Amino acid sequence: MTEPSAPSDEELLDKFQRAAFGYFLEQFNPDNGLVADTSRTGAPSSIAVVGFALSCYPVGVERGWMARADAAERTLVTLRFFWDSRQSEQPDATGYKGFYYHFLDLKTGKRVWQSELSLIDTTLLLAGVLAASVYFNEDTASENEIRERAHAIYRRVDWQWACGGEATVRQGWKPGSGFLHYGWEGYSEATILYVLGLASPTHPLPENSFMGWTATYQWENIYGYDLLYAGPLFIHHFSQAWIDFVGIRDSFMREKGSDYFENSRRATYVQREYARRNPYGFEGYGKDCWGITANDGPGFKTLKIDGRERRFLGYAARGVPYGTDDGTIGPCAAVGSLPFAPELALSALRHFCARYPEMIQESRLPSGFNPTLPGGGPSGWISEGYFGLDQGLVVLMIENYRSQMIWKLMRRCPYIGSGLRRAGFTGGWVS
Repeated sequence: MTEPSAPSDEELLDKFQRAAFGYFLEQFNPDNGLVADTSRTGAPSSIAVVGFALSCYPVGVERGWMARADAAERTLVTLRFFWDSRQSEQPDATGYKGFYYHFLDLKTGKRVWQSELSLIDTTLLLAGVLAASVYFNEDTASENEIRERAHAIYRRVDWQWACGGEATVRQGWKPGSGFLHYGWEGYSEATILYVLGLASPTHPLPENSFMGWTATYQWENIYGYDLLYAGPLFIHHFSQAWIDFVGIRDSFMREKGSDYFENSRRATYVQREYARRNPYGFEGYGKDCWGITANDGPGFKTLKIDGRERRFLGYAARGVPYGTDDGTIGPCAAVGSLPFAPELALSALRHFCARYPEMIQESRLPSGFNPTLPGGGPSGWISEGYFGLDQGLVVLMIENYRSQMIWKLMRRCPYIGSGLRRAGFTGGWVS
């Protein structure tokens, strides 16, 4: 018998992208458009996951996985909920000042887990809202309403309030106690937050807020790569799931002769090199097994394995080479690097399929696996269920690699271009 031929890159990516897209069909509440944070029983909705869902529906339409009318209906249900839901200082509201609580009850839409009014998660929700406003451009009752509600939701956000009297944006706010006692320090996923905050036609961030934030950046040389440092891989992905940073530069990147896209490419190579060097001797790490990010973990415990004491974590922001590493790999983060370093990401995905097949169920990747912690196979510990942020990142980054669809869509969003220019970006498509 002849061995079946390996799938082409296109076939492989199509299979994993479609499987990840399925998450948003399965974990969707048709009554309010909310999407579960994870596939685990009883999970609340995460507003950031809703933002990914709203961005993934257009991909599903273009790929033939969903009818346009169905995507528009889902989107409209979602936008109606967020526009109509209660905005107040009461602890069981859905939001306040145009922002929304990080976690909401999947059925009622009210705040749960005493979660914070989250600025970054609201931003990721808004990214999806605005993606929908650009994609649904037909002159029909439903698509006209999508655009109208999307712009209203965005314009309601009070970014000036979100500074809390400081020069830069605070990370969150809670009823009763007010703003959290920290803002954004150092490079993070907040680039898109500043872009959308600066572009607001109603309550914009101060002009100098972005410069104030970039003044906290940390430029490093790691393994011979000069780059703007952030340890967890997702930081190099999230803003770029929506914004095309190829060839556009703010004053910080102009001075360094780089751009954020190139920076993410270098960060991918740093990750691969760290895993190849494997300084802590974790099982499985290597040139094709990397992806250290914020993801699910085995749980907080310390065990002696092969005579060596190992400390494991639950859900945590893992990062390298400075930061937390407990041997847990985030395969979705490796796939999310496709636009920046396709040769590395594709090689990693094929390695995951060949070496750790029990980690992959029906072409869907888990949040994490840890070969150092003994389990039922070579993958060791495997995260239970699936996380919406991971699945959304896989859908959008595979699409940006395949067609640049989301990047092209968001270039047509006037707020994105305006915010980038107000932040000082020049060159490429923004000029």
